[in-house]
Amino acid sequence: MKEYVILVDPEDQPVGRMEKMEAHEKGELHRAFSVFLFNEQGETLLQQRASGKYHSPLLWTNTCCSHPRVGETILEAAKRRVQEELGIHPAHIEDLRPAFHFIYRAAFENGLIEHELDHVLMGTFQGTCALNRDEVADVAWITLPNLFKDIALNPARYTAWFKIILVEYAKHLPTR
Repeated sequence: MKEYVILVDPEDQPVGRMEKMEAHEKGELHRAFSVFLFNEQGETLLQQRASGKYHSPLLWTNTCCSHPRVGETILEAAKRRVQEELGIHPAHIEDLRPAFHFIYRAAFENGLIEHELDHVLMGTFQGTCALNRDEVADVAWITLPNLFKDIALNPARYTAWFKIILVEYAKHLPTR
């Protein structure tokens, strides 16, 4: 089954749809979301992308990120993908909510381009994950100070978009 993304203008108004790979090949601006889940200790849940991903395999990134489907809200899409990728039932996430959105662009060595109007959602989760190994290789909890230190020391371990947008995320993330 082909996956489609919602093409948008800079004000997040839909202007069409396009097959996901084609949108990433052409660098078309499309709607996306990124989820950050935190535990009671203030750590954020990172995922390591599966080895078979079409770009950025085995790199670490935020809890979950993807694209909503036509007719699906950002919140519905986020709950769907957190469950599909990490095996976290939406009922186990507290206060999953939109935080902010912005546009970024990242090009990859394989010629693909992420050009997204990214809606950031945050919530709280206590529990374990049942990973979909086609999507996620591993997960880890980390504090923001330790995350920033590790990115400075090991930037190649993290996805391009995560490094680009982490500064913007950090302005909005809860401090503990």
